Amino acid sequence: MTVLGTSGEDRNDYTKDESRQIRQRSLRLLGSLISPLRARVTLTMAVVVVSTAAQVAGPALIAFGIDRALPALVNDNSLPLLLTVAAYLLTGIAGATMIAWYTVLSARVSQAILFDLRKRVFLHTQRLSLEFHESYTSGRIIARQTSDLDAIRELLDSGINQLVQGALYMIFIAIAMFSLDWVSGLVLFCSLIPLAFLTRWFQLRSQQHFRETRTTSAKLIVHFVETMTGIRAVKAFRKEERNRSEFGGLVENYRDANARVIQLFGIFDPGLVFIGNVALAMILLVGGLRVSTGDLAIGALLGALLYARQFFAPAQEMAMFYNSYQSAAAALEKISGVLEERPGVPDPTTPIDLRKASGTVKFDGVEFAYNSEKVILPEFDLELPAGQTVAMVGTTGAGKSTLAKLISRFYDPSKGTVSLDGVDLRKLHPKDLRRAIVMVTQEAYLFSGNVADNIALGKPEATREEIVRAAKAVGAHEFIEALPNGYETNVNKRGGRVSAGQRQLLSFARAFIADPVVLILDEATASLDIPSERLVQAGLQTLLADRTAIIIAHRLSTVAIADRVLVMEHGRIIEDGTPQELISGSGKFAQLHAAWRDSLV
Repeated sequence: MTVLGTSGEDRNDYTKDESRQIRQRSLRLLGSLISPLRARVTLTMAVVVVSTAAQVAGPALIAFGIDRALPALVNDNSLPLLLTVAAYLLTGIAGATMIAWYTVLSARVSQAILFDLRKRVFLHTQRLSLEFHESYTSGRIIARQTSDLDAIRELLDSGINQLVQGALYMIFIAIAMFSLDWVSGLVLFCSLIPLAFLTRWFQLRSQQHFRETRTTSAKLIVHFVETMTGIRAVKAFRKEERNRSEFGGLVENYRDANARVIQLFGIFDPGLVFIGNVALAMILLVGGLRVSTGDLAIGALLGALLYARQFFAPAQEMAMFYNSYQSAAAALEKISGVLEERPGVPDPTTPIDLRKASGTVKFDGVEFAYNSEKVILPEFDLELPAGQTVAMVGTTGAGKSTLAKLISRFYDPSKGTVSLDGVDLRKLHPKDLRRAIVMVTQEAYLFSGNVADNIALGKPEATREEIVRAAKAVGAHEFIEALPNGYETNVNKRGGRVSAGQRQLLSFARAFIADPVVLILDEATASLDIPSERLVQAGLQTLLADRTAIIIAHRLSTVAIADRVLVMEHGRIIEDGTPQELISGSGKFAQLHAAWRDSLV
């Protein structure tokens, strides 16, 4: 299932309806993240309210001290002044204490949210089907886990503080201002009108620009990851200069997107300062005239000016919050899109237990097409008896690997069923399915760690004796023992310390130790040289014994060990028989075998 704004290329040109759907999606995600933390969030809000109230009390106490406490000194009454000073000090101490407490509480909340979000993204992307990963590049997934989460972290760590404290500060100042002098409060209120227009203007224009910054940032990461992952091909085909040009263009796009955001702030920030200065001047003018006529005390005017000065300082901080907010909102849109993706191969709601499968595989009326495009398998029927070794041959694009992916349930058929021992694969529990069916592909991926750990991937609880036995069975033991630390040798990233052929032998050992009832070899010997292939032939005999095996291979030397050969063309089986029967005939396989035999002369 494809969710708006996720698969394929990142977009910026959303319609109003699409933007609304994306915002709703992001809010749902945010709500689900905050919901388990309601108690912490409530306590944090209570602390920030008290700390803000304590900070706002200062100008009111100064006004009281000037208008009430100082005149009392004329009558030798110093108590009001002492009480005012004491109250001012107490509010300062209380405010500082509460700010410290709030900082700790808000940090714990933000880290809990990030912890939850990082786990969700990682676990969810693992659960998504192969179809998603083939269309959504690894670079974009990395961008979700790095730059996008960093944008959200920045918002949670500092932006929320600026918003909450700034908003409360402005509300409390407005209340205090009206309480102190309603006329000055009214002047301040009038300044909110141009402030609201300026803020709305900034909001409308910045949303699109911040989306562009997230999109261009993701494209940078994608290009970098692809370049570093394929560095051997880059070196081999001298792609450095072209990469430099392409990456330079992406960097320029990223710079231009950020420059457009900065230009907006170049108008917004000075606009806030200008409105604040005009408001301060008007309060001073109106208040000064009223002081001259006796309608306003000088202390109240000073308090009003202090409040007006403080009122617009949070507004500037909130502008910086809006910077973080827009960046984080764009990042949250991307992350929420990934998290709302649903696996194209969903787990069954009521799985059927099939712990002891025999290995009979059947295709019944199967039709399949990738992404609803051209049909690869049209009305395909096939039965593979338990324990039979079947080789599939044919030209590229004939549908051989598609069959393997359907048997492994990396994809589900568009029509019909693929079953194991009469049970539709869609009804099997994923653990039972993965225990029963294992695929070994041409690209033998090794994870960082030692040789033993990579073999034990097929059976995590395997003992060292079982690991060694599996390696010996496929002919990998000798080269492993020759490594610097034997089975404890670290293979480095993606198996860089061992050759391609050795990596494939390790993948065979991994499959052997998993002991599946159905084993699929998808071009699994393609990366082996002739000596290695001969070495592994005996291992293959052991590996394939007593289990259903599907061998997809271009090398006909591998096909020779099969009980049955299927020749495919355009998603259909055009020949079916034993290797000897097909070789002795005059069909496609006989021609392929003759050409292969002649190539060996």
